[in-house]
Amino acid sequence: MSRRTSSRGSSRREAMVGNVPIRSLPKVSLHDHLDGGLRASTVFELAQELDVPLPADNPRALGEWFAESASKGTLEEYLDTFHLTLAVMQTADNLTRIAREFVEDLANDGVIYGEVRWAPELHTDGGLTMAEAVQAVQDGIEEGEDAADEAGHAIRVSQILTAMRQANRSLEVAKLAVDFREDGVVGFDLAGPEQGFPVSRHAEALSYLAGEFFPVSLHAGEAEGPESIRDALITGRALRIGHGVRIAEDLETIETEDDEVRVRFGDLARWVRDREIPLELSPSSNLQTGATAAWGASLEDHPFDLLYQLGFCVTVNTDNRLMSRTTLTRELSQLVETFEYDLDDLEQFQLNAAAATFLPVELREELIDLITEGFNR
Repeated sequence: MSRRTSSRGSSRREAMVGNVPIRSLPKVSLHDHLDGGLRASTVFELAQELDVPLPADNPRALGEWFAESASKGTLEEYLDTFHLTLAVMQTADNLTRIAREFVEDLANDGVIYGEVRWAPELHTDGGLTMAEAVQAVQDGIEEGEDAADEAGHAIRVSQILTAMRQANRSLEVAKLAVDFREDGVVGFDLAGPEQGFPVSRHAEALSYLAGEFFPVSLHAGEAEGPESIRDALITGRALRIGHGVRIAEDLETIETEDDEVRVRFGDLARWVRDREIPLELSPSSNLQTGATAAWGASLEDHPFDLLYQLGFCVTVNTDNRLMSRTTLTRELSQLVETFEYDLDDLEQFQLNAAAATFLPVELREELIDLITEGFNR
């Protein structure tokens, strides 16, 4: 795709593409964790109420602590920061509040549809059952949708229930997801440490979901390479790949005699590209966790643009807004600055995401129409 001149957005001023504020554009968020999307001020307030020790003495400093602690270069160290957010997410009231604020923050960022993923099994220390936790989150989502609507911003948010790869409750979580399929839950996920905990450990749960025709998006290709993605597709029947950035390891760059550069596809990469299997790329998070270390340490080294130019179905996501101190607007702005994308490129990313949602086809088509209309304006 040809590149056109784009104004370079600034994190200190309104991020722009051309003369259009990126925040004003309709967006779709596919990969956004509830326990990574809290406001630092909310964590600070709730932790004080619960006497949870804090590493900072004010909300701003706490936000800086999350970002710095999550930027150590490995997924394991990135995940260590979640002990603090999880500590304040063990009651129905807190879960409802956090989910409501989560939706409000998405709406303020121009998101018109989002899928929030989280692991109910990590929210039972205060005595909640997993089903009670799911209902508390759903209550908060609906409150957030109503508040956004009153403020003039229509938004819909669905839940994706996550099971932890290192635990043994995936079948229980899978059945819970199916039980709530008419009450806000649209998908299932596996998250947590990727190395040493393959998708195949959860074959029973994933077979159950396949039998129920229930959509699956699995974390893969983040801390491990192409074999993890292969496992997600074959064992997990995944319809989307959470991150999936390391699919680029199945591509080989070849210089020809006339100094042209060509790319040779491995079988897996060609399958993912040709079948248009969506990749839930999260640029800032990928840099923090070291998922892109094989290519470099800056955004310009991220294989996002390579995958996009080669025709992969790329989508742009935040992963964990608190840990990455980011928003979808900021992620898109950084891509515009780095790769000189224009309005057409940003629209394509949103259309990819809209088509990849776990909504019924009629609602996906409505979402695509809303995006097209919004970008045309």
